[in-house]
Amino acid sequence: MGQPVPASIRAAVREAAARIPSRSVPQGVSALAALEESREVDGVLFLLNTVGGDVEAGLAIAEAVASMEKPTASLVLGGGHSIGVPLAVAVPNAKAWEPGSPFLYGVRYEVLDAAGKAVDTVSSYAGMRKIHIEGNKVFLNNRPLKFRLVLDQGFYPDGIWTAPSDAALKRDIELSMAAGFNGARLHQRVFERRFLYHADRMGYLVWGEYGNWGLNHADPTALKYYLLPWAESVGRDYNSPALVGWCPFNETWDIDGHRQDDALLYNVYKMTKELDPYRPVIDTSGNYHVATDVYDVHDYEQDTAEFAAHYEPMKTGGPVHDAHTKRQSYGGQPYFVSEYGGIYWNPEEREKGWGYGKAPRSLKEFEDRFIGLTRTLLDNPRICALCYTQLYDIEQEKNGLYFYDRTPKFSEDMIARMHDAMAGEAAIEKAGA
Repeated sequence: MGQPVPASIRAAVREAAARIPSRSVPQGVSALAALEESREVDGVLFLLNTVGGDVEAGLAIAEAVASMEKPTASLVLGGGHSIGVPLAVAVPNAKAWEPGSPFLYGVRYEVLDAAGKAVDTVSSYAGMRKIHIEGNKVFLNNRPLKFRLVLDQGFYPDGIWTAPSDAALKRDIELSMAAGFNGARLHQRVFERRFLYHADRMGYLVWGEYGNWGLNHADPTALKYYLLPWAESVGRDYNSPALVGWCPFNETWDIDGHRQDDALLYNVYKMTKELDPYRPVIDTSGNYHVATDVYDVHDYEQDTAEFAAHYEPMKTGGPVHDAHTKRQSYGGQPYFVSEYGGIYWNPEEREKGWGYGKAPRSLKEFEDRFIGLTRTLLDNPRICALCYTQLYDIEQEKNGLYFYDRTPKFSEDMIARMHDAMAGEAAIEKAGA
């Protein structure tokens, strides 16, 4: 669209940055504050700025250090409004983070007194990985990546949006990976930091989202309720190597006959890119796109032949499937079927509910449908990502691969076959695709 980011948005970014919490330390001790990890996979850059530091000066120094020979690491230290001098440390044979090999560097920062005694210590970790877009592909560490995601809404039977334990957060990732997925859309909420901790440790890709259901996106004044919390969530989770993309809105349908305010979506997209220019951003998942790095659609067709017909023309350079061509247009971006499946399966009728389309009549029919829909997307060289709806049942939605309490709906053998279908090589990952 080309219009500049409004001054009000820039002000909101700086206000949000100022509100990112710092680690409190005893009075008189140099404070360790916001620790940021560089997004350059070709080297490691740590910017350590003190409380009250000059943001603009810090950014200028970071840019200067980033231009040094790679791989490097840098600490920027200061007190009050000073920034200090950047220091570079070589990291030979730097190892990248990726699914299947989620290598993390242990990091420890110490503040020493005049005698060399540590008076404050912070321990953390960092993963080094690069994500970028070339044409209609998303690359992770310079190799084409196929996102095999599952929709995870973060619900629990007893606590709704509160997990019963840290182990429960980790268990959801384990269940997802057992079914062949390499990540998740963290759908319509900001997940717990510990979930991202486990994702970092386990090599599990995630897309960050925010709850916009009920927000009047036809009214630009709605930004005053939305903007800062969204900016804070981006700032909070910015350092997670597992987090590979952002999506601030989902399905911005008309509200009481009023269309979405395109400028509202565009400004939030641009603000997100200002906060994090190194991850892809989807403006609104499914519909209606205004400005987006990845073009995604939702398709709950249950007939496998009809579903395949939606995407067959794309294989030979034909038009992409899009149910909303009157309101949005594809511009050659990476193409993502970010919701599909949602197959209803509730044989025990524990509670009444629903799923998409007609329920399969047998386990065999469920398996064939799941594999047929999935292989259609994996075998298409112009589709970079898929996201199956959904990991487990929630409330009235009975279309999960597991029950709400995370007990299995299917046998281990059936889950293994579904895993193999999902995890099999994708066309976009093949050499020359």
